[in-house]
Amino acid sequence: MRVLGVRVDQMLNFDRITHEPGKMGGRACIRGLRVTVSMILGQIGAGRTNAEILADYPYLEAEDLSQALRYAADNLHFLRRSSF
Repeated sequence: MRVLGVRVDQMLNFDRITHEPGKMGGRACIRGLRVTVSMILGQIGAGRTNAEILADYPYLEAEDLSQALRYAADNLHFLRRSSF
């Protein structure tokens, strides 16, 4: 099954998103690096392209950015459901 062109199993699989209590305050990070999902979202929100972000963070991969966006969308959906 696909939702907005993404397979549902890909939406639920966040193998690049990590949470470590002692790192970045336990916030969602990319592959255990000190790069948080919120940092990526902030860059995208500021109008930076994926190419620009990847140039600034050469240790990141395009799939890291995709998963950060899917993770944020999934968590936003969860927050909206649980707040009612």
